[in-house]
Amino acid sequence: MAKKSKKRFVVERVQTGVRMEKRLVKVLKALAEYHDMSLGDLLEGIVLHAFEGKSALSKKSLHVVAEFKKLYGLELNSADSHQFVEK
Repeated sequence: MAKKSKKRFVVERVQTGVRMEKRLVKVLKALAEYHDMSLGDLLEGIVLHAFEGKSALSKKSLHVVAEFKKLYGLELNSADSHQFVEK
């Protein structure tokens, strides 16, 4: 069977000025490092999957996320996402 070639897409990236919860960023950075990718690449993948109603993370990655959440004291979940209040 012939190996399926992956499409490549030329994109234009921009700097963003987004602010995120500190512990969440720590978990995301750790997960990106775990997968040997940039934080931007990880976030792009997560968002593109979310736009299609899919999870970007495998069961193994979700287990790794759970460990990083414990490590960084992140107890927030999706139900908390619109309840944040700044210090």
